[in-house]
Amino acid sequence: MKDKEQIILTGDNHISTSIKTPLRADAFDKSDDEKITNIQHHFKMIMEEMGLDLTDDSLSGTPYRVAKMYVKELFYGLNPANKPKLSTFENKYSYQKMLIEQNITIDSACEHHFLPIVGFANVAYIPKDKVIGLSKINRLVDYYARRPQVQERLVLQILNDLQEVLDTKDVIVSVTAKHLCVSSRGIKDQSSFTTTLEYGGCFSDSEIRNEFLKIISQQKI
Repeated sequence: MKDKEQIILTGDNHISTSIKTPLRADAFDKSDDEKITNIQHHFKMIMEEMGLDLTDDSLSGTPYRVAKMYVKELFYGLNPANKPKLSTFENKYSYQKMLIEQNITIDSACEHHFLPIVGFANVAYIPKDKVIGLSKINRLVDYYARRPQVQERLVLQILNDLQEVLDTKDVIVSVTAKHLCVSSRGIKDQSSFTTTLEYGGCFSDSEIRNEFLKIISQQKI
């Protein structure tokens, strides 16, 4: 067990240890209903330790609501069974220019404090033999966002999956987000945000990469 000072330091510095989300081998042995029941019990204990009166009508259902929200909504992306099917199609029209999906909603949570990370992602690729449905990109982003996350890991997970399914390294992913663990605790900086960028293939060329960055900085709908 780390000492308390090291625990705080790790969280404040947003340190992560792996591209893969850390999961136990038995992470999915229990059903969603079992997990909801257990989380409900433990969250009730947390609320009681804080001195809240759970006989109050407003609070009595909160442990169940939080448990259901964790398993079914906020963190559904932990379970690989929920991963969207990334159907690809033959690039019959030989489109070989940049394709960008912009302003994809990021609604995630910091794995160090379980506070919201909110913002948007921009994803682009240059097709070779395969193309992917636009909505599938949005679904993939949401899937990886819906788990306790570190922003640097998030862009890598999206990038690696798209490179694999499209069979090309020519992919770039940017995420810009506000972290409530920065704005509502610690330094309490209300105006700052974080941008992360990962890319491969032809996007390693600064001219092509800058074309992407120029487009996402200008185009708004």
